[in-house]
Amino acid sequence: MAVPSAALEQVLAQIMEPDSFEDYCPNGLQVEGRPQVRRLVSAVTASAATICRAAALRADALLVHHGLFWRGDDQRLTGFRFRRVRLLIEHGIGLHSYHLPLDAHPELGNNACLARVMGWRLDGRAGRYGLLSITEFTRSVSARSLATRLRQRLGRPPLVVGASERPIRRLIWCTGAAQDEIEEAIALGADAFVSGEISERTTHMAREAGIVYFAAGHHATERYGVKALGEAVAAQLGIWHGFVDDDNPA
Repeated sequence: MAVPSAALEQVLAQIMEPDSFEDYCPNGLQVEGRPQVRRLVSAVTASAATICRAAALRADALLVHHGLFWRGDDQRLTGFRFRRVRLLIEHGIGLHSYHLPLDAHPELGNNACLARVMGWRLDGRAGRYGLLSITEFTRSVSARSLATRLRQRLGRPPLVVGASERPIRRLIWCTGAAQDEIEEAIALGADAFVSGEISERTTHMAREAGIVYFAAGHHATERYGVKALGEAVAAQLGIWHGFVDDDNPA
């Protein structure tokens, strides 16, 4: 079954509500593709490898969390950005990208999906757009046991810094590059904070605040939301969906 590309755009916009967010990238359609969509592929990032794999799957549209255009970038289509756009155009693949809207969605978002993967109950949300997710464990857990669970569920060991001996009852998380949200997590009484990346300053902040920080991988923590969104949209429209995982250790 094929649907107009405009129908795909409309359903994505209805679910993601991009106009509710101030983002530093365009959310929605970034590169126009075929007028009809039969096959949708989702992936974390619109890398050249991802686009080539989507083309091999005969995708008409590619749905990603990390698109091609970001505030402050050089606006010229040169280098890797030109090569990615050329691949999309050559294969007739439309590119749809959702950043903060996908992080924040209460059911299909990266934070919500990470909670399901990890088996964490979502007890509350805080911060701008509700990007900080909170759980209260019924019994305290150790940093070692939480690190082991992250490794088992996400397929890579997290980097653990800070007060690694502290018992963890209140856990706060935000996927991707949310290491600077550690200050708000501290203010919210977190025993531990999980995100994807870590900066040099993060270690000092965690140590001085006496909390545990887990850098579990940007890609590893954000594999699940875009796949869930792709599956939901494809089911609603009655089109084929596939997920491409261009693995990334960062």
